[in-house]
Amino acid sequence: MSITVVATITPKPDRLDAVRDAFVQAIPAVHEEDGCELYALHAGKGVLVMVERWRDGAALEAHGAGTTFNQLSEGVKDDLAEPLQVHILEAVPAGDDAKGALR
Repeated sequence: MSITVVATITPKPDRLDAVRDAFVQAIPAVHEEDGCELYALHAGKGVLVMVERWRDGAALEAHGAGTTFNQLSEGVKDDLAEPLQVHILEAVPAGDDAKGALR
């Protein structure tokens, strides 16, 4: 079963554009990683949220240990107002099959 990850990225106010740009540049490489099913950046007021879906735990672990993620993390660490907040989630399907879980 796929694993969903939601990561909240809170840049320093004056570094939002730089952090967003760094993530946007890294996304194509992450999309090519084995087991990546979804890696989608969303922006809100002063915050970025990455919604991810990985084939399995091994694929997620490989992403976390991989060059792209580690270079990105290192590159933005001084631009963040707080550490990344990462939540690893399992779907709890309910209601309509098409609407009750992220697929």
